[in-house]
Amino acid sequence: MIRVAAIDCGTNSVRLLVADVGRDRLIDLERRMEIVRLGQGVDRTGRLAPEALERTFTAMRGYAGLIDGHGASSVRVVATSATRDAANRQDFVDGVRDIFGVEPEVITGAEEAELSFSGATRDLVRFSHETGLPAPDGTRPPYLVVDIGGGSTEFVLGSTHVEAALSVDIGCVRLTERHLRDAGDPPSAEAIEAMTADIDDALDRVAAEVPVERALTMVGLAGSVTTVAGIALELPEYDPKKIHHSRISAGQVHGVAERLLGMTVERRAAIPIMHPGRVDVIGAGALILDRIVTRYGFGDVVASEHDILDGIAWSIADS
Repeated sequence: MIRVAAIDCGTNSVRLLVADVGRDRLIDLERRMEIVRLGQGVDRTGRLAPEALERTFTAMRGYAGLIDGHGASSVRVVATSATRDAANRQDFVDGVRDIFGVEPEVITGAEEAELSFSGATRDLVRFSHETGLPAPDGTRPPYLVVDIGGGSTEFVLGSTHVEAALSVDIGCVRLTERHLRDAGDPPSAEAIEAMTADIDDALDRVAAEVPVERALTMVGLAGSVTTVAGIALELPEYDPKKIHHSRISAGQVHGVAERLLGMTVERRAAIPIMHPGRVDVIGAGALILDRIVTRYGFGDVVASEHDILDGIAWSIADS
């Protein structure tokens, strides 16, 4: 086994995984997440804001200390939607190189899809491949892996590997900034209708390129999905072990989305499992999840705490 450090820098958060990784095992040593909102204003300006860059670099400096303390032998830094879209992404690249001593990779949507699929399904794929049976939690391939991020959402179909994938520019931060001018109040019916139209247009594009009807299991990734799952499970506090591989029915997803969209920011903040950095964008994230489940006819979604971060760690060990 080797000790690796994986860093995923998205539109809303920057996350760290330090793990011991072998051919068939990944053992967490450190898993951290900071909401930095790197994608602040990118949809409108096309640039990374100086204050957003500084928030991100501050979090990364803390991560660099943790990586050194654990003695990780390899580090991979991956950046996704917000950085792909930014005209000044070189400022980000230079800052990351100064902190970690490695070049960050601003990956494509296709690369993001591959890593997300690997991270979410590697343990499920191995079990099904070795036994020919559904995994112990009832999941069975083909899987539709859906990674709802801040700036984009990735759709990946596959059984043991990626067979089709598409990244579309709908995400909880992007839609919130585009349609919810006052995130403190419940959105108007017109704002929800406009968000829904954006989401449905993207889902039409996905269905034209990814045969989602073949999927037997939908696996949902990232903070919007795990937050909706935690609320549906009525957890008194955020508990990754209870959320991981929980099955949330389509009715539960719809109920949570409707509830969140009807709340003020103060009421959302009072939900026990709610991370403060998701309070203003969780309504849009929940609506994206609800529309996906509804439009594609899934009876439930399996929430996964394993995602692109795990895929990055596996990729280091596999290289």
